[in-house]
Amino acid sequence: MSMTAGFPRASSTSLEHDARLTTADHSKVAPGEIAIGVVIGRASEYFDFFVYGIASVLIFPQVFFPFLTRLEGILAAFVIFSFAFIARPFGTALFMAVQRRWGRAAKLTVALFLLGTATAGIAFLPTFNTLGGRAIILLAVFRCLQGLATGGAWDGLPSLLALNAPQERRGWYAMLGQLGAPIGFLLAGGLFLYLHTNLSADDFSDWGWRYPFYVAFAINVVALFARLRLVVTHEYTRLLEEGELEPIPATTLIRQQGYNVFLGAFAALASYALFHLVTIFPLSWLALQSTQSIDAILSIQIVGAFLGILGTMASGWLADRIGRRNTLGALACLIGVFSLCTPWLLDGGTAAQDAFILVGFILLGLSYGQASGTVTANFNRRFRYTGAAFTADFAWLFGAAFAPVVALSLSARFGLVAVSIYLLSGVACTLLALRINRSLELQTRD
Repeated sequence: MSMTAGFPRASSTSLEHDARLTTADHSKVAPGEIAIGVVIGRASEYFDFFVYGIASVLIFPQVFFPFLTRLEGILAAFVIFSFAFIARPFGTALFMAVQRRWGRAAKLTVALFLLGTATAGIAFLPTFNTLGGRAIILLAVFRCLQGLATGGAWDGLPSLLALNAPQERRGWYAMLGQLGAPIGFLLAGGLFLYLHTNLSADDFSDWGWRYPFYVAFAINVVALFARLRLVVTHEYTRLLEEGELEPIPATTLIRQQGYNVFLGAFAALASYALFHLVTIFPLSWLALQSTQSIDAILSIQIVGAFLGILGTMASGWLADRIGRRNTLGALACLIGVFSLCTPWLLDGGTAAQDAFILVGFILLGLSYGQASGTVTANFNRRFRYTGAAFTADFAWLFGAAFAPVVALSLSARFGLVAVSIYLLSGVACTLLALRINRSLELQTRD
């Protein structure tokens, strides 16, 4: 047992030792290798979450909430949707303790196995008509387990990538992990579109909707091996032992660097608020309005996901020229302008609705591409690994967790102007947090 930064460290597990032997020739991890692990890992996590989000609109109201109206059923599914984001910070704290006790490989293996199992478990759930209210309880339990596992799946690879990336290309490498979002939606949306198009309504309601949840387990197995190959390398271990990637107890982090956690979470709030308002919310709103078919909406969203990938990549190029913070601030302003057009676009014809989705995905790619870790450099070195994880957790919780249920419930009652107000509040939080961060930097220099 050795001591690092005042915290006990258990000796490496046999799993880590065996994996290191297979990667001995790769002790110096190149940024490109790290990037591949980051993209695969994040895409698998987003796939799991988007599968649930899409199912919340297409199938959960009739399968788990047949006693409610369609609107109420979707809202109930969206409430359970938020449970994962509430559980995520607790998962991060729990699995940081697991890492300190049993090592990184054990932590990541358990977390990804739990994530895949919880997602696949939803596929086996009996319907409300079969199991009654217990089916809803089990759905909520599995959703909470998804959140705990996602918090535990934090591997520090984005932090390792930032530390190994060339100074002049930090923005480009920062966006690579964010590519997982549009890729995950592309896979989830494409799979649901294929099943919904090629199956009868009865087959889709009976078993077709379950298939994407099965697939999630296989995807997580692939992601596990891709990430384990990196987190057990000598380079990763060296950085960890030098205090660069140290798992700090949550109480210690919040007590000493809590202001940086919340500042970082609010700095990206506009991006996170937009996230589900161009992915999950339009599907629910347009499906309820019956202005377009489900297949048509999913098709245009898949096109939007491709544009989101291009936008995410463009954010790296932009951030390396004007700075990551300036990029995030400028995109927040554009999101504010976009929010003012929301009622006109979503209440318009098919072309206007499609424009909302496509433009929204472009803005999401450009902004979300730099939303991760924009101000995490403020953390002291030994807090950066854990600080980055909790910053992301709270950004998701504050910005995205309740976006679908809040936007849909308020829009159904007061109209789409509620979506505009919701987005504008995120924009205001982002600009204020970036301004505070800038002031703190200037004070530090002085």
